[in-house]
Amino acid sequence: MHFVIMGCGRVGSTLARTLGRNGHDVAVIDADPASFRRLGAEFEGQTVTGVGFDRDTMIAAGIRTAYAFAAVSSGDNSNILAARVARETFGVEHVVARIYDPQRAMVYQRLGIPTVATVRWTADQVIQRLLPQGAMPELTDPSGKIVIAEVPLVAEWIGRPLTEVEALTGTRVAYLTRLGEGMLAESDSVVQSGDLVHLAVRRDELARVERICDQPPVAT
Repeated sequence: MHFVIMGCGRVGSTLARTLGRNGHDVAVIDADPASFRRLGAEFEGQTVTGVGFDRDTMIAAGIRTAYAFAAVSSGDNSNILAARVARETFGVEHVVARIYDPQRAMVYQRLGIPTVATVRWTADQVIQRLLPQGAMPELTDPSGKIVIAEVPLVAEWIGRPLTEVEALTGTRVAYLTRLGEGMLAESDSVVQSGDLVHLAVRRDELARVERICDQPPVAT
């Protein structure tokens, strides 16, 4: 199957490498050619430099034969525009868009374009929405205001206390997934390589929290 990915940041590059390793044909679009270095030397897919929602750029990336399209750049407007072009102009059935603003995300869900709040957004979850195996549900309180969300942490967080994650984000660590096993955090727990950290956070704070976790922690 052919996949087109718009955005070669952390999530886009991981998604492209994962799909490539699984034997899929992948094309990655990004306006900055330097971003393709994230794909690594082993990536055998196609790279296309250009604006992701430009029709000619999408055609160059093989959108006409694409099984799925993922818009995972850092801009809400660019992502949703690209997703709509893929769906409405080129008829791609499997489309997802990365959206920072939860309220805006709900609007686009009504338009039939799956969106995911970005704190929860990992390459695995993108794949779950692009491939026909269903989406992982988000845990919320009855009011819908509080969520428990998986938060990707950049490598610079490794070795830092989880209490620091809580302090800098204003959230609470609900639990960890470490080596495939769930565990509760202790007062002296630190972030280890490969950890999946699940935070209890207000839904309207999702974008802010992800931005904090997506960069090295402030020195203390």
